Amino acid sequence: MTATSTLPDAAPPGSASDDGGPGVRSRTGRLRLPFSGWHLLLAPLALLFAIPLIWLLISSVMSNAEINRFPPALWPSHIDLGGYRYVLGNAMFPRWFANSLIVSVVAVVSNLVFGALGGYAFARMRFAGSRTLMVLMLATMAIPFQLTMIPTFLVMKRLGLIDTLGALIVPSLVTPFAVFLLRQFFLSLPRELEEAAWIDGCSRLRVLVLIVLPLSRPALSTVAVLTFLSTWNDLTWPLIAINHDTQYTLQLGLTTFQGQHHTRWSAVMAGNVLTVLPVLLAFLAAQKSFIQSITSSGLKG
Repeated sequence: MTATSTLPDAAPPGSASDDGGPGVRSRTGRLRLPFSGWHLLLAPLALLFAIPLIWLLISSVMSNAEINRFPPALWPSHIDLGGYRYVLGNAMFPRWFANSLIVSVVAVVSNLVFGALGGYAFARMRFAGSRTLMVLMLATMAIPFQLTMIPTFLVMKRLGLIDTLGALIVPSLVTPFAVFLLRQFFLSLPRELEEAAWIDGCSRLRVLVLIVLPLSRPALSTVAVLTFLSTWNDLTWPLIAINHDTQYTLQLGLTTFQGQHHTRWSAVMAGNVLTVLPVLLAFLAAQKSFIQSITSSGLKG
């Protein structure tokens, strides 16, 4: 008896049996895309939201005549860096940038420290009135800034901080959002890790610093990015609390480029590009942690 081969004939490349790679037909006969189908919807939306940023970048290398032209020019006839030279040549611009950086960094660090302490206390410690205090703290998030603006100004004036960077730093030392977000993330962490540390003799503060915070990097990154964004972009409160140009933040200083009768739009656009750049880099650096924190902080209530 002769042996017969039972091996199937090799299927030609791209046939219905070839479904191992992207961009080929699967066994069902449908063409498989090399990316998710959601990208067909998300890509146009991303481009739509990016249009203002693209227009800002293009306008920053236009001349004032091209920016004021009607209908507006969609592309510069030549690259004009006059706006950047005007902004960077302004003697006060480095000072404004440094003021914004100081206020933002101090606000980020203080929110991480006080937010972690408050969030851990609400997440793991039970004391009289803790739930009521938590509700009252969250209720303050619903109060618009316009209602607390005058009382905050009076407090800063009584402390002698008006027209100083302290008037911008003190109201931003800790926010209810930072405490709430970190509390929610701490609730999603298993208690067994902390209980094992308590058995070994660690105090609550050491447990927080050595165990909980290293596991909470996504939430800490989210608090840092959102605090930096809100503090860096704030204009209303510096406009009220600061009078002297040496104490201006970057957002407040850029308003001086707009006059009552004449505005250097090329300088305004260039200044906004330099202002947006640190915020954009900070968000891109913490994008994965930001998404991970938002998905993890809702696991437990």
